[in-house]
Amino acid sequence: MSSDDERDEKELSLTSPEVVTKYKSAAEIVNKALQVVLAECKPKAKIVDICEKGDAFIKEQTASMYKNAKKKIERGVAFPTCISVNNTVGHFSPLASDESVLEDGDMVKIDMGCHIDGFIALVGHTHVLQEGTVTGRKSDVIRAASDAADVALRLVRPGKKNTDVTEAIQKVAAAYDCKIVEGVLSHQMKQHVIDGNKVVLSVSSPETTVDEVEFEENEVYAIDIVASTGDGKPKLLDEKQTTIYKKDESVNYQLKMKASRFIISEIKQNFPRMPFTARSLEEKRARLGLVECVNHGHLQPYPVLYEKPGDFVAQIKFTVLLMPNGSDRITSHELQKLETKTSEDPEIKGWLALGIKKKKGGGKKKKAKKAGEKGEASTEAEPMDASSNAQE
Repeated sequence: MSSDDERDEKELSLTSPEVVTKYKSAAEIVNKALQVVLAECKPKAKIVDICEKGDAFIKEQTASMYKNAKKKIERGVAFPTCISVNNTVGHFSPLASDESVLEDGDMVKIDMGCHIDGFIALVGHTHVLQEGTVTGRKSDVIRAASDAADVALRLVRPGKKNTDVTEAIQKVAAAYDCKIVEGVLSHQMKQHVIDGNKVVLSVSSPETTVDEVEFEENEVYAIDIVASTGDGKPKLLDEKQTTIYKKDESVNYQLKMKASRFIISEIKQNFPRMPFTARSLEEKRARLGLVECVNHGHLQPYPVLYEKPGDFVAQIKFTVLLMPNGSDRITSHELQKLETKTSEDPEIKGWLALGIKKKKGGGKKKKAKKAGEKGEASTEAEPMDASSNAQE
């Protein structure tokens, strides 16, 4: 690597304070956007309206940043707002014509992302539309996803391997008689890259394998934990429900249909690198053109998958910066009160007791961080209270 390449690499990594600031600014916006969306999640609210409000809030907040920068800085939605209910695993962000509404008692998964200059912060959260403590299997599956996320946070660290995380999160889910959902991937992220080459599998199987890799300092990951009360093997029920896509820059196949060529040129102009929703495209042409674009690999679809009716699926997704002084979880939201308590399994308790920050010289404890990051200022030498990051 030449010295120029090394300098460019440094300027785009967490060794640059400006890059850290951009990640944290994107995280602050997406955390607020999640609160905005949660406030809109009420019985009889139309799902598409809530999705649009989430995206609009991110666009509005990012538009006011870096307005006077010398070079144009891309910013905005990094992943469209999705509202996936009950046994829907994810990626539900319907078209404007969809009439789906939320109902009392629904288990709602909110998934969304923001970026500034291509530095991405993603968040996913699960909330049940009810007053008071969540009970029964709904409580179990949210606790399974939350505790698995907390364990993953402690194992995604320099020196550990992606396979360590895959094994641990399955053990956590099993403690609550739940399953980690197959096919969900947690990716390393870089500037303008939401799905980097280093991957953590939710469940390893003969059909789904990834290279074993070690986490390294100054890397960024979006950790996506999805747990189910069902068998964790979701199915695609209707391809027409897929509305989220991402352009594959490596594909240059010459499209035949005029509608397809029109759509792909619109996508190249407006969404060259981040996932987008078909709602953002001219709807009639999009319907005609998207199929050819997907069939020839121009677009990578994010399908809407389902567990069986009656199953409940919970998601917790967070973005973590592997800083020299330890892990910094920059996206999160507190959980509702859950009836299910954290498992007493010794191995799980041991994982949850691992510190997130490295011990500082002089033995002084670091002050706790601001709200939303409580429990994350622990040191390696002092085991954390197991519930401190469960965010009840």
